[in-house]
Amino acid sequence: MASLTGGCGCGLVRFAVLEPPVLATFCHCTRCQHRTGGASSVQARLAPGSFALTQGEEHVGVWAPPDGFEKCFCVRCGSALFSRDPSDPTVVSVRFGAFDDDPGIRPSYHQFVADAPAWDTIPDDGLPRFDARPPVTG
Repeated sequence: MASLTGGCGCGLVRFAVLEPPVLATFCHCTRCQHRTGGASSVQARLAPGSFALTQGEEHVGVWAPPDGFEKCFCVRCGSALFSRDPSDPTVVSVRFGAFDDDPGIRPSYHQFVADAPAWDTIPDDGLPRFDARPPVTG
């Protein structure tokens, strides 16, 4: 696979993904609502170690909530880029909007639907829905 590329809106931060994403999800939690300014976020979980910043690492801001993945964004334009596990920074999820092209994967479920705002209608897309984070399988 040729690497996927992406970056922020202003072009300061760029990245490459060297292996195909392994999972994609919709997240409707209030943290994602606040971070994106929308009803949810869609992200692709990557194979550990397959993410590389290729430009602008010094322009990546990090919000580290006390109980979750670090949220990484461009400090100039504010673009939400990726999140990473603070205990293992090789575990990364990239926001779909940060990819330059189709990441080649589609979301497989909706999580935290109990937190979805009343003004948003989650589409009837046939995907499983979970009120919170789904149980880990496999």
